[in-house]
Amino acid sequence: MTENIGVVDWQEDAGGQAHADLETTWTMIRAGLRRDIGARMFDQWLKPVRLGDYCPDSQTLDLLVATDFSANFVTGQFGDRLRMAWRSAGAEVRDIRVRRAPDASGPRLLDVTTVEPVIDLLPQAVASAVNFTPRHGFADFVVGESNQLACSAAKAMAAEAQPRFSPLFIQGGTGQGKTHLLHAIAAAFAAHSPGAPVLYMSAERFMMEFVNAMRANETMAFKARLRAARLLLIDDIQFIAGKGSTQEEFLHTINDLIDTGARIVVTADRAPQALESIDPRILSRLAGGLVADIQPASLELRLAILEAKRAVAGDPPVPDAVIDFLARSIRSNVRELEGAFNKLVAYGQLTGRAIDLDFAQGMLADAVRANARRITVDEIQKVCAAHFRIDVSEMRSKRRARAVARPRQVAMYLAKKMTPRSLPEIGRIFGGRDHSTVIHAVRTIEQLRESNPDIDADVRALLRQLEG
Repeated sequence: MTENIGVVDWQEDAGGQAHADLETTWTMIRAGLRRDIGARMFDQWLKPVRLGDYCPDSQTLDLLVATDFSANFVTGQFGDRLRMAWRSAGAEVRDIRVRRAPDASGPRLLDVTTVEPVIDLLPQAVASAVNFTPRHGFADFVVGESNQLACSAAKAMAAEAQPRFSPLFIQGGTGQGKTHLLHAIAAAFAAHSPGAPVLYMSAERFMMEFVNAMRANETMAFKARLRAARLLLIDDIQFIAGKGSTQEEFLHTINDLIDTGARIVVTADRAPQALESIDPRILSRLAGGLVADIQPASLELRLAILEAKRAVAGDPPVPDAVIDFLARSIRSNVRELEGAFNKLVAYGQLTGRAIDLDFAQGMLADAVRANARRITVDEIQKVCAAHFRIDVSEMRSKRRARAVARPRQVAMYLAKKMTPRSLPEIGRIFGGRDHSTVIHAVRTIEQLRESNPDIDADVRALLRQLEG
């Protein structure tokens, strides 16, 4: 018996006739509920329910579930149906109370790091703690000018305080860090809200699950699972383009979640306005939050990413020359850059081979060829002339006016950094100048980048344009 007078503890009085009668009635009620609401919905929410305490005075029966969230959801969705079922069964139960079992180990969370993300909020089917990949946290996301806005917005979306915007739409090319940010948001959110369900899935998976639910006549269960999420993360939304019924359900889902204060994060490879064959109402909803883009990583950011990886890679050591070679050679996306670094380190560890520049160039020859895009001095001159609004012929002229000389020095600096041309060759292309003039230009721009933010911003913008 519990300490509350008049309350029967069924765990200690399991042999009582009253308990046996209630168990029999509950078995009958469960069969009816499974038939009425469908097997999938029943198995997810009501099958785990077990009998708890019963108070004969108030004729109130406790139904026990694994988490506080499950208790709230079952009460809201099935409370009235459960009361009516118990009263109709003729049992001496006038009211029911759904609550978390006292012996439950605490709130259980959705593990969003499975290889194939699926819709699954079944409390007893998931781990008791979120098991996110450590390298996908905010601490491991290297921030640069190209991804700073997206990272800051992601942190705001994951913070304990309610964000001022939702949904968050993150756009960027393949391998630039969108999925990393989704996992980081989920991990940070779950850390401060362990009882709130987190749901992460690809748009392709969303579409597949919805189609399967329609075929099985279980769309209500599908809707309930999605709308139970307090944080919904959808990756690569562009893949629902042209799928009318899927888009309609997605629209209803985000509308309902926004209305209930849930947080939504969506990624795509382009801006909302550039998504083709997507319902305009969806585009309006997505664009109505915050749109943050991730640009291709600059040379500085690629170097910073490699430095971060080198710091934890262990032996064999990776020399600066190899880091510089990787950053300049693998420009397509961050994922390939990290993969190239991992390949070198793994091979070195397995074979005992020292990692040097010759070794790196040989091992990564195919990757370098795939990323190769020959940037010419002529191209640099044209891009710099357009950026500084001067005629391209001024790059080769003898004029020394600051408005012409400074853009010419920037172009020389970029030519030295981005092409294999020698100093004398660069000097000849810039109007037959001596190699010492090129050296002076390179040193001048290096110093100005450290002391003059405007010059540094100009160089960064030109690097991004040329590398892109």
